[in-house]
Amino acid sequence: MLGLGLRQVQEALNKKADEIQHEFVAVSDELETISRRILEVRGEDRAQLRQEQEALRAKQAELAGEVNTWRERARAVTQQRGEAGLRASMEELKTLGDPLVAYAAQQALEMMDAPEEALARLQAGQEASPLTPAARLLQRARREYDLRQADSAPRQRAAVEFANRRGIAQDDDALHELEQAMADPNPMVRELAILTCVQVYRIRSLRLAELDLAHDAVQRLAKIDHRAAVGPLIEVVTQPRTGYTNTDTGPVEGDNAKSRMVALLRLVEWHTPDAQTAIRSLRFDRDPHIVRVAEKSLEVFPGEWKGPLKTTPDKPA
Repeated sequence: MLGLGLRQVQEALNKKADEIQHEFVAVSDELETISRRILEVRGEDRAQLRQEQEALRAKQAELAGEVNTWRERARAVTQQRGEAGLRASMEELKTLGDPLVAYAAQQALEMMDAPEEALARLQAGQEASPLTPAARLLQRARREYDLRQADSAPRQRAAVEFANRRGIAQDDDALHELEQAMADPNPMVRELAILTCVQVYRIRSLRLAELDLAHDAVQRLAKIDHRAAVGPLIEVVTQPRTGYTNTDTGPVEGDNAKSRMVALLRLVEWHTPDAQTAIRSLRFDRDPHIVRVAEKSLEVFPGEWKGPLKTTPDKPA
């Protein structure tokens, strides 16, 4: 049962990181707006905007550092050695000023001190508790008529709705559950799992401040052989953005050029009309590497693109 308590502590810490992540995205959007305005003005107005730009960059770096700190705290929860180390860690978390984290840490401490009989009763109640959110979603594909039809639109809507619930896109346990279900023998469950994973990967690819985690999501998205992956891949390749990578000396600002290249190459393999349209627009991209690969792809495949180049079976949208 202590494992349950520690998982709740991790969830509270990750929720705090998610809240700061939302702030980071808002600052990034504001920074992009100011960067565009700088190109449109002159003189004192430009100087003022540059000052605002520097202030926002400093705020962006500060928020990125805070996100990393809270994520690291979440990872460290299950890495403590011995009861004394775990207790010290929980006591420290109680002093960080976040009510939800403090409550979860106190609950974990109480579980450590609880008699075995009380833990046994709590265990019995937990075993009778409802399924996880991901399991409930997949169960719907086995039971609900609208999700068991040949038309995949209801499954797509369910996938989008689930992935956009607060905290789901950052929930590694839920994602792992969905990834396991991508091999389910039931075709409706399998497709719902695939569609939901696509949506989770999309959110991670486009919104995470940590570029390494975002790139991992793009790589997973590129491996999916379902037409639903094409749209998110187009979003990735057509939306250059900045973020941060972790180094030994702390977070370093970077961009998603590597992820965009992965998406571009996969879109060439998908060879769909919308992929071709997106790649045509990249001939005017600000990244010369993207421009070169886009132009080469259109040169090698000059005709109308009508379907996947890969030999693996395509799943219909």
